[in-house]
Amino acid sequence: MAVLHGFGTGMEVWAAQGEAERIEAAELAELTWLSYHLVVVLALAAVAALFRARWTVVFQLLAALAVAALLALAQHDADRLHPDPPPRPGPEYVPCYSGSGRCN
Repeated sequence: MAVLHGFGTGMEVWAAQGEAERIEAAELAELTWLSYHLVVVLALAAVAALFRARWTVVFQLLAALAVAALLALAQHDADRLHPDPPPRPGPEYVPCYSGSGRCN
């Protein structure tokens, strides 16, 4: 299921043909889907723990770890592509123009 969703997201990005808004929407949808998927996998691990199925809990936790790693990588890519803007200069900032005499 996750592989098909990842393929669908890749196809959506490819079909966007460079339209930044559609690409960002597809990537945001992927982040949202991965976070929901992580919650579901953790819930299944909790249910398995209630039924004392040790190996199922172990495999569900390994799957949750893999989904968490994918989510962290996707979030890192999104943060890297959309950095925060630089801080605005303070009120004491005076731009230096050539010949203005205000340059240090």
